Amino acid sequence: MAVYQTAAGILDRLGRKEGAVKSLVYDSGYKNVRQLYALLCETLRFSSVLEDVITSSQLLRGDKKLPLNLAKVLVYDLLFGKGLQCGGRWKATILAHRARLQAELAKLKVKKKVSSNRDLLTSMGGVADGPALPRYVRVNTLKTSVNDIISYFKRQGYTYLGKARSIEEIVQFVQKPGKRFLQDSHIPDLLVFSPNTDFHKDSLYTAGHLILQDKASCLPAFLLSPPVGAHVIDACAAPGNKTSQLAAIIQNKGKVFAFDLDTKRLATMSTLLLRAGITCQELANQDFLTVSPDDPKYQKVSHILVDPSCSGSGMPDRMRMLSEEAGSETSERLQALSAFQRRALSHALSFSSVQTVVYSTCSVHQQENEDVVKNILEQYTDFRLVKALPSWPVRGQNIFPGSDSCLRASFTETLTSGFFVALFQRKDEGSRSSVMCGEQRDFNTADTPAKERPSSKPEEKSNLIQVTLKRKANNMADAKSTTKKKSRKKKRKMKDS
Repeated sequence: MAVYQTAAGILDRLGRKEGAVKSLVYDSGYKNVRQLYALLCETLRFSSVLEDVITSSQLLRGDKKLPLNLAKVLVYDLLFGKGLQCGGRWKATILAHRARLQAELAKLKVKKKVSSNRDLLTSMGGVADGPALPRYVRVNTLKTSVNDIISYFKRQGYTYLGKARSIEEIVQFVQKPGKRFLQDSHIPDLLVFSPNTDFHKDSLYTAGHLILQDKASCLPAFLLSPPVGAHVIDACAAPGNKTSQLAAIIQNKGKVFAFDLDTKRLATMSTLLLRAGITCQELANQDFLTVSPDDPKYQKVSHILVDPSCSGSGMPDRMRMLSEEAGSETSERLQALSAFQRRALSHALSFSSVQTVVYSTCSVHQQENEDVVKNILEQYTDFRLVKALPSWPVRGQNIFPGSDSCLRASFTETLTSGFFVALFQRKDEGSRSSVMCGEQRDFNTADTPAKERPSSKPEEKSNLIQVTLKRKANNMADAKSTTKKKSRKKKRKMKDS
């Protein structure tokens, strides 16, 4: 009965607009999150049908009144699911009305002139299916390589179609189901599989070799691109996918400082990072805004990722689409969110050693995206926007000069979650071409080990030159020493003879 009661409670909270669906599911404390998610998702899809059947059957009348949302999840499982998986008085109540509920469902189909549940759903304005996003899988390069993973899936019976040349090719790929996969066209360590491909029980996933992460969610860390050994801050880190990606980029060297206020999410994040083999992290159950930029601990921080709380309006989550109307966020809520987002981004730019900051949201609203960036650029004139991933097809809305340096992602245009990314760089660092902000990452291919990737910092190149010269000098000294030893040995032999 627990799953039904938990689902009903979440439906109640959704009705009061107390949070987004995913966060409510995550925070519910229910152990089998996938079971709860699926039940909620299907109940929301059939919501209008369920309300009609429940009302016409007079199920809610009686001395012991059954709450509407609890009735919905129970009736869904009775009529459309796997049958009631519970006991107790509410099961007895539902079963006592089973014949009447089934009869009312049959009448409704006759009334709507349909024969199947799917047709009934669409005839009443429901959504037959959720958005078909590809299954994106990021290879954890700290534990394996893209080539090894490609070989693994080939042995599992998957057909490898090579590297995608464009988003359009991925769109065509998704329309043809089957055991096939691609390498992503923008992010080399990201593989693309058919929608609904499930890897949760795959041994490589459970061992941390694979990270299930949407492509849009991979963009912020990919574009921040800290060099190996850098000190990085992930300002709003949980649940940890971006943190693990940053650690992989810096090859588990240097430091990733990760902050989050949610204790439960931070604990889950710690487990994820442990499974992924991350050792360079320092987690803190702390509000990033309370972190002092003057703390000596952070004096080497050169890169900061700011992915703050947002409306989540860009997530193509079918539960969200079904439970919330487009544009349902109130102006007051968006105003509060954007104010927090400005504070978080402003705080990141106040770190004296920071050179590069990425700001991202999973929102489609200008108020949380371009408006925040415009406001910050006016305040921090020592930073500029760098055009992130120039080949990306969707740019920021044209509301200020240079807004096209930002990028946007969406289900309809890029086959990803809705996302927004802006890349800030301190002006005194010197000119950095747009190629360095994504396009140059072509060297990070499946065939190039991470340790062979070129350095992006001048001082690292200088150090590399010094090391190379030192090695040459040592080699020359060793050669001279060897020659002298051979000469002395030869003279001794001649003397003895």
